Amino acid sequence: MDIKEFAELLKAKSGQIDDLLARKMPVFTGRLAKDHYQDNFRKSGFVNRGLNEWLPAKRLNSGATSAAANYGTLLSGRNHLFSSTNYSTSPYRTVVFNNVPYASAHNHGETVHPTVTPRMRRFAWAKYYEASGGGKKGTGGRKKGKNSNQTNNNDAAQFWKNFALTKKKKLSIKMPLRPFIGESEELNEKIISKHETELRKILNS
Repeated sequence: MDIKEFAELLKAKSGQIDDLLARKMPVFTGRLAKDHYQDNFRKSGFVNRGLNEWLPAKRLNSGATSAAANYGTLLSGRNHLFSSTNYSTSPYRTVVFNNVPYASAHNHGETVHPTVTPRMRRFAWAKYYEASGGGKKGTGGRKKGKNSNQTNNNDAAQFWKNFALTKKKKLSIKMPLRPFIGESEELNEKIISKHETELRKILNS
């Protein structure tokens, strides 16, 4: 096939090619991106020129045996951050996003300034006892167990205990940089490969 014949083929297939670019490829791209970014959670790192591992969550080194204490970094029983990674499409365009309020803080390693409310203190106590091994709930909303009077040297447990006991109305917390959405050579290669495969299907049909 010479250049003239190829040009005529492209002209004859122009409608199908435009439909591919405008309607189908944005969906293919979105699916590939969502799968790629969610796989970052499973791998506990960001895949771009290989796996760039995240700083592990402190609870993973807490020694606690509960299921909640052993979920992977940025994962939980609800997997809210993981499942909120999604995409939207429009002609010739794909947007990948995560609308969870704290998503950006994790993805970019931002410093957050939460207001300390009674509800947050209760949550902090729950996380403290989760990290330190749990126990029965006692008076004042706290838990008592056989180790409740022992000093807990666990960093994660100490963090949540300090959070629960702080007298400050606002905190300043530096979130570790744990990107899960962003530029990735491996993802770009998947998208280009898919694009080429679908284009060949049209030209060879």
